[in-house]
Amino acid sequence: MALQVVWFKRDLRVHDHRPLTEALRHGPVLPLYVVEPDLWRRADASGRQWEFCRESLLELRHDLAALGQPLVVRVGEVVAVLEAAHRRHGIDGLWSHQETGNLWTYERDRRVADWARERGIRWHQPAGFGVIRGLRDRRGWAQSWERRMGEPLLPPPEGLPPLDGIHPGALPSATDLALAADPCPQRQRGGRRAGVELLEGFLLRRGRGYHRRLSSPGTAFEACSRLSPHLAWGTLSMGEVVQGTRQRRQALAALPAEEAAGWPRALDAFLSRLHWHCHFIQKLESQPSIEILELHPATRGLRRTDPERLAAWSEGRTGVPFVDACMRALRASGWINFRMRAMLLSFASHHLWIDWRASGLHLARQFVDYEPGIHWSQCQMQSGTTGINTIRIYNPLKQGQDHDPDGRFLARWLPELAGVPAAWRHQPWRMDPHTQAGSGCRIGCHYPAPIVDLETAAREARERLWALRHLPGFAAEAAAIQERHGSRRSGLPPTGAPRGRRGRRSAAGQLCLDLGLDPDPGSRSASRSVT
Repeated sequence: MALQVVWFKRDLRVHDHRPLTEALRHGPVLPLYVVEPDLWRRADASGRQWEFCRESLLELRHDLAALGQPLVVRVGEVVAVLEAAHRRHGIDGLWSHQETGNLWTYERDRRVADWARERGIRWHQPAGFGVIRGLRDRRGWAQSWERRMGEPLLPPPEGLPPLDGIHPGALPSATDLALAADPCPQRQRGGRRAGVELLEGFLLRRGRGYHRRLSSPGTAFEACSRLSPHLAWGTLSMGEVVQGTRQRRQALAALPAEEAAGWPRALDAFLSRLHWHCHFIQKLESQPSIEILELHPATRGLRRTDPERLAAWSEGRTGVPFVDACMRALRASGWINFRMRAMLLSFASHHLWIDWRASGLHLARQFVDYEPGIHWSQCQMQSGTTGINTIRIYNPLKQGQDHDPDGRFLARWLPELAGVPAAWRHQPWRMDPHTQAGSGCRIGCHYPAPIVDLETAAREARERLWALRHLPGFAAEAAAIQERHGSRRSGLPPTGAPRGRRGRRSAAGQLCLDLGLDPDPGSRSASRSVT
């Protein structure tokens, strides 16, 4: 039959799906998803992620069935599943998008490549978005991203020939996979239809104030696109989102000025983050060890995690209200905005001196939109282990006062502080005993005192990190890291190049400055997940 197997991974859709489109030109298609128990046992996996994935798979199965052949689901190790299919049906070609996942999926894909080569089966792996496999440095990367994002979107196939005698298989539950209980009452729902609805709602209604409201957790849940889990699991393609945003941007020119007000700047800010999304994933694609090994050798072995501090931070009981409120919001929803992700990591790494791998694994499990390339790059950036980013230690008091001045976000997520006067909500430990009694919140009883002195902990962390930068050879190693991973989009030179050689800043770089953001994440700290 010249059977073509389309192996779905994190591309759970039939729209704009190149492997599906191309495979159909070579023969009948077996659409396959393999539930890998070993993957879901990893420390960065969680029940909330599986539930989103499972909902997306159910919808994908429905969409494929409407085309003529439902999704086939098997549970087990991928090579064993493929070998069984090859022995029974004969596989002529294997198709899937390139995947930049964690180290486990990287090693799994190497085993699949070996299997396919031994069987004489060609494995076709077109790129899924703007990441380039085999890239040596970033020269020309931005231009390549633009070309890829401009490629025509592929419609779903008109139909798939049905395959007789192949049972679709059942989708296991979280219990079947022995996943720990993971209540997430405000989790976003999976599936392409939910993603399309979010994209349309953002571009037509919710997104007008994006650039002004994305930093505060009190406004970001509504103002941000909330597309990140749909991009992470591939219910939408990056090309769809980029082109849809650009079409909306162009359509604004035909609107009256008062109706279009605010939209151009908001959509430009969003487009810049779509670019940064791929920029960060490219780092992990080029250097998979970023997941477990500090980029700069001088920062290795720097921290030792205190289990009690890690538990307090993970559970939202550090005694620092804005940190605790953000963590509790994340635990309940599976999402928090980019600035608060950076603050949570910064607080764990600098104030609590927790190793970024320990804090990173907890956050990975909490994020329904966990994207390894973005996540582990950000863990290292916010922890000061890249050697090429400015050391940024977020002040959680200032962040709270800037982004939640009236304490409403705190009162929502920390009910034990709801009776505390707004003037004391960000620093309740400063209340005198009489005020504590009147508020119904005694520090150390109803709500903990801070587990560290914020000012002292920040100063000690800053001194330790800056001392490393004066070590012999630090700058030379940092220059090599910048050459490999640094962005070229903004016109800034690699580390160590003379300032007089800087080129003119690009429109995107100037936009980032206008928004108060970092124009070049290769030279300064930033958080660039799509929100």
